[in-house]
Amino acid sequence: MVIHTLQTGIDILAQIDLTPEAPPKSEGFLRLGRWLLWGVVLAGVCALVYAGGKFGWEKYSGGQLESPKIVVGALIGGVIATSAGTIMNTVVLS
Repeated sequence: MVIHTLQTGIDILAQIDLTPEAPPKSEGFLRLGRWLLWGVVLAGVCALVYAGGKFGWEKYSGGQLESPKIVVGALIGGVIATSAGTIMNTVVLS
């Protein structure tokens, strides 16, 4: 009896069609997230330009090369920042 009632309840719940929709007033948060992503991308580009200039200066002056660390850090940060949305969509929608 209990199993039959539980199975009937599951069958009824399985027939409900849920369509995802954005919560009210969420557009502001989405806009803020897009602005922050652009800021991170701009910071990464600036870091690459700075590392390129520093690399040239280090080659010219014969100093120790530290700029490859900056380049690698900027590239890894850029990959993480640009794929963060895709990763979150995968985690949330799975």
